[in-house]
Amino acid sequence: MAKILMIEDDTELADLLREYLSQFNMKVFNFESPIKGLEALNKSKYDILILDLSLPDIDGIDVCKKIIKSAIDIPIIISSARSDYSDKVLALELAADDYLAKPYNPRELVARIQALLRRIKKRKEQKNIKSDFDVDENEMIIMYKNNTLNLTSAEYEILALFLKNKNRVLTRDFILENTKTMDYESIDRSVDVIVGRIRKKIDDDPKEPRYIKSIRGIGYKFVE
Repeated sequence: MAKILMIEDDTELADLLREYLSQFNMKVFNFESPIKGLEALNKSKYDILILDLSLPDIDGIDVCKKIIKSAIDIPIIISSARSDYSDKVLALELAADDYLAKPYNPRELVARIQALLRRIKKRKEQKNIKSDFDVDENEMIIMYKNNTLNLTSAEYEILALFLKNKNRVLTRDFILENTKTMDYESIDRSVDVIVGRIRKKIDDDPKEPRYIKSIRGIGYKFVE
C-alpha cells in the first residue's frame, strides 16, 4: 500500500481524497498544519507528498525549501488553486515533481501518483547500478572511475551537490544558496565557469557533456 503524506488545510477536500485514494491501495495521512506535516515527514517514511501552496503559518514554497535543506528524499505533487505561473515554475524548479491545478478530477491525481510511483521504482532500480562517482564527505574527495579528482573547494562542493541531486534541475540560485564557497555575492556566471572546469575533468569532450546537462534559462541537471 502506498503511504501518502498530504499537507492540505481544506479538510473537506482532504477527507474526500483520503476516501477516494483508499480505493487504489493508497493510504493518506493529512495535516492541516505545514509545521506538523514537516514533523511527520521527519519521523516517518512516506512514498509521496501532496502539498498545497496556500497554507497557514508557512507558505507551500517555503515548505519545499525546508524539504530541500533537510535533504529528505520524497517525490512531491503540488495541489494548488494558485493561478500565478511563477509559483508553478518556482515549485517545479525547487523540489516538486508534478503540479496539479485545483479544481481537478481525483482520478487524474491517482494517475499522476501511479506514474510517479513507477518513476520512483525505476529510479531505485537504476541506483543499484554502480556509479562512476564515489563521494567521501569526511575527506572532501570525489572519486571518478576509481581515480581521485583534483578539485578546488568550489568544484568539490558543486559536484557533490549535483551527485546528491541526480536527475533534478538545479537553478544557479539554488547552487549559490547551497554551497559555502560560493557566497551570495557571486554572480550567476561564476557558477557557469566552475561547471565548465568540472566538465573538463570528467568529460572526454566538455563541449558535449556526458553528465552535467545545461537547462537553458534555468541551470543544470546531473544525469548518469
